[in-house]
Amino acid sequence: MIYKLNDDSRNKIASLFENMNSTMLLSYLQGHMGEASVDDLENPTVAQVMVGIFVFYAGDANSEAAKELLYNLPEHIYAIVNTDDWKKRIETIHKERIEKFERFEFEKNPKHLDSKHLQGYLSSLPEGYELKRMDESLVNEDSLQELSPEFTGQFDSTQDFLNRGLGFCIVHKGQVVSGASSFSIYDNGLEIEVATDSDHQKMGLATVVSSALILDCIDKGIYPNWDAVNQESLNLAKKLGYVFKQPYDTYYINYKKA
Repeated sequence: MIYKLNDDSRNKIASLFENMNSTMLLSYLQGHMGEASVDDLENPTVAQVMVGIFVFYAGDANSEAAKELLYNLPEHIYAIVNTDDWKKRIETIHKERIEKFERFEFEKNPKHLDSKHLQGYLSSLPEGYELKRMDESLVNEDSLQELSPEFTGQFDSTQDFLNRGLGFCIVHKGQVVSGASSFSIYDNGLEIEVATDSDHQKMGLATVVSSALILDCIDKGIYPNWDAVNQESLNLAKKLGYVFKQPYDTYYINYKKA
Protein backbone atom coordinates (compact mmCIF):
# COMPACT_ATOMS: atom_id res chain seq x y z
CA MET A 1 0.00 0.00 0.00
CA ILE A 2 1.18 3.52 -0.74
CA TYR A 3 0.49 6.75 1.14
CA LYS A 4 0.71 10.43 0.29
CA LEU A 5 3.33 12.03 2.49
CA ASN A 6 2.27 15.00 4.58
CA ASP A 7 4.03 18.25 3.82
CA ASP A 8 5.51 18.41 7.32
CA SER A 9 7.12 14.98 6.90
CA ARG A 10 9.40 15.75 3.97
CA ASN A 11 12.47 15.20 6.12
CA LYS A 12 11.56 11.49 6.41
CA ILE A 13 12.57 10.87 2.77
CA ALA A 14 15.46 13.32 2.39
CA SER A 15 18.08 10.63 3.06
CA LEU A 16 16.63 8.39 0.33
CA PHE A 17 17.36 11.10 -2.27
CA GLU A 18 20.69 12.30 -0.88
CA ASN A 19 22.60 11.07 -3.95
CA MET A 20 20.36 12.80 -6.48
CA ASN A 21 21.43 16.28 -7.53
CA SER A 22 18.27 17.88 -8.87
CA THR A 23 16.91 21.33 -8.10
CA MET A 24 13.42 20.03 -8.85
CA LEU A 25 13.82 17.55 -6.01
CA LEU A 26 14.91 20.42 -3.80
CA SER A 27 11.69 22.21 -4.74
CA TYR A 28 9.79 19.49 -2.92
CA LEU A 29 12.24 18.69 -0.12
CA GLN A 30 12.53 22.37 0.80
CA GLY A 31 8.77 22.84 0.83
CA HIS A 32 8.15 24.98 -2.25
CA MET A 33 6.09 22.72 -4.54
CA GLY A 34 5.37 19.14 -5.55
CA GLU A 35 4.10 16.07 -3.69
CA ALA A 36 5.42 12.72 -2.50
CA SER A 37 4.16 9.18 -1.94
CA VAL A 38 5.78 6.48 0.21
CA ASP A 39 5.35 2.90 1.35
CA ASP A 40 5.29 3.81 5.06
CA LEU A 41 4.50 7.16 6.64
CA GLU A 42 6.80 6.69 9.62
CA ASN A 43 9.72 4.75 8.18
CA PRO A 44 9.61 4.92 4.38
CA THR A 45 11.92 2.61 2.46
CA VAL A 46 10.82 3.71 -1.01
CA ALA A 47 9.56 7.10 -2.18
CA GLN A 48 8.18 8.90 -5.20
CA VAL A 49 8.43 12.68 -5.61
CA MET A 50 6.43 14.41 -8.32
CA VAL A 51 7.05 18.00 -9.43
CA GLY A 52 5.02 18.95 -12.47
CA ILE A 53 5.82 16.61 -15.36
CA PHE A 54 8.80 15.07 -13.57
CA VAL A 55 8.87 12.16 -11.12
CA PHE A 56 11.79 10.92 -9.03
CA TYR A 57 12.20 7.56 -7.31
CA ALA A 58 14.54 6.38 -4.55
CA GLY A 59 14.81 3.59 -2.02
CA ASP A 60 14.32 -0.15 -2.49
CA ALA A 61 13.69 -0.52 -6.22
CA ASN A 62 12.99 -4.25 -5.92
CA SER A 63 10.20 -3.99 -3.37
CA GLU A 64 6.52 -4.57 -4.08
CA ALA A 65 5.89 -0.98 -3.00
CA ALA A 66 8.25 0.24 -5.71
CA LYS A 67 6.15 -1.54 -8.31
CA GLU A 68 3.00 0.04 -6.92
CA LEU A 69 4.59 3.50 -6.95
CA LEU A 70 5.72 3.03 -10.54
CA TYR A 71 2.07 2.64 -11.50
CA ASN A 72 1.10 5.70 -9.46
CA LEU A 73 1.47 8.03 -12.46
CA PRO A 74 -0.49 10.39 -14.72
CA GLU A 75 -0.85 9.59 -18.43
CA HIS A 76 2.54 10.98 -19.39
CA ILE A 77 5.53 11.97 -17.28
CA TYR A 78 9.33 12.04 -17.23
CA ALA A 79 10.94 9.70 -14.72
CA ILE A 80 14.43 10.28 -13.31
CA VAL A 81 16.34 7.73 -11.22
CA ASN A 82 20.04 7.26 -10.54
CA THR A 83 20.63 3.55 -9.94
CA ASP A 84 20.72 0.55 -12.26
CA ASP A 85 18.14 -1.23 -10.10
CA TRP A 86 15.60 1.55 -10.64
CA LYS A 87 16.36 1.76 -14.35
CA LYS A 88 15.87 -1.97 -14.74
CA ARG A 89 12.60 -1.84 -12.78
CA ILE A 90 11.23 0.98 -14.93
CA GLU A 91 12.27 -0.76 -18.14
CA THR A 92 10.63 -4.00 -17.00
CA ILE A 93 7.35 -2.55 -15.73
CA HIS A 94 6.86 0.09 -18.43
CA LYS A 95 8.63 -1.59 -21.35
CA GLU A 96 5.75 -0.91 -23.78
CA ARG A 97 5.31 2.67 -22.63
CA ILE A 98 8.78 4.19 -22.30
CA GLU A 99 11.17 6.18 -24.40
CA LYS A 100 14.65 6.40 -22.92
CA PHE A 101 16.79 9.42 -23.74
CA GLU A 102 19.55 11.59 -22.31
CA ARG A 103 19.19 14.94 -20.57
CA PHE A 104 22.22 17.08 -19.85
CA GLU A 105 23.35 18.40 -16.48
CA PHE A 106 25.54 21.47 -15.96
CA GLU A 107 27.80 22.52 -13.14
CA LYS A 108 25.90 24.65 -10.63
CA ASN A 109 28.41 27.46 -10.34
CA PRO A 110 27.21 31.09 -10.44
CA LYS A 111 30.75 32.22 -11.33
CA HIS A 112 30.22 30.77 -14.81
CA LEU A 113 27.49 33.32 -15.55
CA ASP A 114 28.92 36.66 -16.61
CA SER A 115 26.59 39.66 -16.56
CA LYS A 116 28.48 41.63 -19.21
CA HIS A 117 28.45 38.65 -21.55
CA LEU A 118 24.71 38.14 -21.06
CA GLN A 119 23.93 41.85 -21.32
CA GLY A 120 25.43 41.85 -24.79
CA TYR A 121 22.73 39.52 -26.06
CA LEU A 122 19.87 41.84 -25.08
CA SER A 123 20.70 44.23 -27.91
CA SER A 124 20.31 41.50 -30.53
CA LEU A 125 16.50 41.47 -30.39
CA PRO A 126 15.15 41.69 -33.98
CA GLU A 127 13.05 44.65 -35.06
CA GLY A 128 9.35 44.16 -34.37
CA TYR A 129 9.95 42.06 -31.26
CA GLU A 130 9.63 43.35 -27.69
CA LEU A 131 11.12 41.89 -24.50
CA LYS A 132 8.78 42.07 -21.51
CA ARG A 133 8.72 40.84 -17.95
CA MET A 134 5.88 38.38 -17.29
CA ASP A 135 3.20 40.37 -15.49
CA GLU A 136 -0.41 39.48 -14.70
CA SER A 137 -1.70 40.28 -18.18
CA LEU A 138 1.02 38.27 -19.90
CA VAL A 139 0.75 35.29 -17.56
CA ASN A 140 -2.95 35.08 -18.45
CA GLU A 141 -2.29 35.57 -22.16
CA ASP A 142 -3.47 32.57 -24.20
CA SER A 143 -0.42 32.65 -26.48
CA LEU A 144 1.92 32.33 -23.49
CA GLN A 145 0.08 29.31 -22.08
CA GLU A 146 -0.17 27.71 -25.53
CA LEU A 147 3.56 28.14 -26.04
CA SER A 148 4.30 26.31 -22.78
CA PRO A 149 1.91 25.69 -19.89
CA GLU A 150 5.04 24.81 -17.90
CA PHE A 151 6.00 28.50 -17.71
CA THR A 152 3.65 28.87 -14.74
CA GLY A 153 2.07 25.42 -14.34
CA GLN A 154 3.74 24.40 -11.08
CA PHE A 155 2.39 27.42 -9.22
CA ASP A 156 -0.98 27.44 -7.47
CA SER A 157 -2.33 30.49 -9.32
CA THR A 158 -1.36 33.52 -11.37
CA GLN A 159 -0.81 35.45 -8.17
CA ASP A 160 1.33 32.67 -6.73
CA PHE A 161 3.57 32.82 -9.81
CA LEU A 162 3.79 36.62 -9.59
CA ASN A 163 4.68 36.37 -5.89
CA ARG A 164 7.20 33.53 -6.08
CA GLY A 165 8.21 33.06 -9.71
CA LEU A 166 10.11 34.99 -12.38
CA GLY A 167 9.75 35.19 -16.11
CA PHE A 168 10.36 37.15 -19.30
CA CYS A 169 8.82 36.81 -22.72
CA ILE A 170 9.16 38.22 -26.22
CA VAL A 171 6.05 39.61 -27.88
CA HIS A 172 5.50 39.96 -31.63
CA LYS A 173 2.33 41.55 -33.00
CA GLY A 174 0.58 41.08 -29.67
CA GLN A 175 1.49 37.39 -29.34
CA VAL A 176 3.99 35.75 -27.01
CA VAL A 177 6.46 33.94 -29.27
CA SER A 178 9.28 33.12 -26.83
CA GLY A 179 9.65 32.88 -23.09
CA ALA A 180 11.88 31.92 -20.18
CA SER A 181 10.56 31.45 -16.67
CA SER A 182 10.88 29.59 -13.39
CA PHE A 183 9.61 26.07 -14.04
CA SER A 184 10.18 25.40 -10.36
CA ILE A 185 11.76 27.21 -7.42
CA TYR A 186 13.95 26.16 -4.52
CA ASP A 187 15.83 27.96 -1.76
CA ASN A 188 17.89 30.68 -3.46
CA GLY A 189 17.26 29.45 -6.97
CA LEU A 190 15.01 28.33 -9.79
CA GLU A 191 14.88 25.80 -12.63
CA ILE A 192 14.60 27.47 -16.04
CA GLU A 193 11.87 26.69 -18.59
CA VAL A 194 12.46 28.02 -22.13
CA ALA A 195 10.28 27.75 -25.21
CA THR A 196 10.00 29.50 -28.60
CA ASP A 197 7.23 29.27 -31.17
CA SER A 198 8.30 27.18 -34.17
CA ASP A 199 7.57 30.05 -36.60
CA HIS A 200 10.00 32.32 -34.76
CA GLN A 201 12.97 30.02 -34.17
CA LYS A 202 16.52 30.51 -35.48
CA MET A 203 16.27 34.23 -34.70
CA GLY A 204 18.09 34.30 -31.37
CA LEU A 205 14.93 34.89 -29.35
CA ALA A 206 15.66 32.13 -26.83
CA THR A 207 19.12 33.63 -26.28
CA VAL A 208 17.68 37.07 -25.56
CA VAL A 209 14.86 35.97 -23.27
CA SER A 210 17.05 33.51 -21.37
CA SER A 211 19.71 36.17 -20.87
CA ALA A 212 17.09 38.52 -19.44
CA LEU A 213 15.93 35.92 -16.92
CA ILE A 214 19.46 34.93 -15.90
CA LEU A 215 20.45 38.57 -15.43
CA ASP A 216 17.40 39.13 -13.24
CA CYS A 217 18.38 36.12 -11.13
CA ILE A 218 21.94 37.43 -10.77
CA ASP A 219 20.58 40.80 -9.64
CA LYS A 220 18.37 39.07 -7.07
CA GLY A 221 21.18 36.82 -5.81
CA ILE A 222 19.51 33.55 -6.81
CA TYR A 223 20.83 30.79 -9.06
CA PRO A 224 19.13 30.05 -12.41
CA ASN A 225 19.69 26.33 -12.93
CA TRP A 226 19.72 24.98 -16.49
CA ASP A 227 19.04 21.35 -17.39
CA ALA A 228 19.01 20.59 -21.12
CA VAL A 229 16.50 18.30 -22.78
CA ASN A 230 18.16 18.17 -26.22
CA GLN A 231 21.20 19.27 -28.23
CA GLU A 232 19.71 22.68 -29.02
CA SER A 233 19.19 23.41 -25.33
CA LEU A 234 22.68 22.10 -24.56
CA ASN A 235 24.24 24.43 -27.15
CA LEU A 236 22.24 27.42 -25.92
CA ALA A 237 23.29 26.80 -22.31
CA LYS A 238 26.96 26.68 -23.31
CA LYS A 239 26.50 29.90 -25.29
CA LEU A 240 25.09 31.60 -22.20
CA GLY A 241 28.02 30.47 -20.06
CA TYR A 242 26.93 27.24 -18.41
CA VAL A 243 29.57 24.51 -18.19
CA PHE A 244 28.47 21.01 -19.18
CA LYS A 245 28.88 18.37 -16.47
CA GLN A 246 27.36 15.08 -17.65
CA PRO A 247 24.46 13.39 -19.44
CA TYR A 248 21.94 11.31 -17.53
CA ASP A 249 19.15 8.91 -18.44
CA THR A 250 15.53 10.00 -18.44
CA TYR A 251 12.42 7.95 -19.18
CA TYR A 252 9.36 9.37 -20.87
CA ILE A 253 6.46 7.18 -19.71
CA ASN A 254 3.37 7.46 -21.90
CA TYR A 255 0.30 5.46 -20.94
CA LYS A 256 -1.53 6.39 -24.14
CA LYS A 257 1.27 4.77 -26.13
CA ALA A 258 0.41 1.35 -24.71
